Amino acid sequence: MDRTIKIAAGLFAVIIIGVALLFIGTAPATPVNLETAGSGNITVYFFYGEECPHCHAIMPFILNLTKKYPEVNFQILETWHNPANNALSDTLNQELGVSGAGVPEVIVGKTVLIGDRDIPAKLEAVILDQLKKNP
Repeated sequence: MDRTIKIAAGLFAVIIIGVALLFIGTAPATPVNLETAGSGNITVYFFYGEECPHCHAIMPFILNLTKKYPEVNFQILETWHNPANNALSDTLNQELGVSGAGVPEVIVGKTVLIGDRDIPAKLEAVILDQLKKNP
């Protein structure tokens, strides 16, 4: 009986994880025109990997900024398991001439910040600069 319960619990967990991945994997990527991304509305693209420890280290910082700057459009996009988000990341990086980018990565207009050191050190200043340019 104990073995049957363990097998049933394991199968249930696999089903739950599968359904969660199905929903995560179907989020559509938003097409972006970087020429107009900086005019008017400000969008911050935060690309991360689900299992990336560096991404998880700065996630609370990013989430705090979403509350601090509600007028900014934050797009928090997982790229390791979501092909659409990965394609968006590749497209933006290609348009900006960035090669070999990884996660964590932030793109604001034409500014690219990569890594768990540069993002916390520079992102808020980039946001404030964009807010001054686009009141």
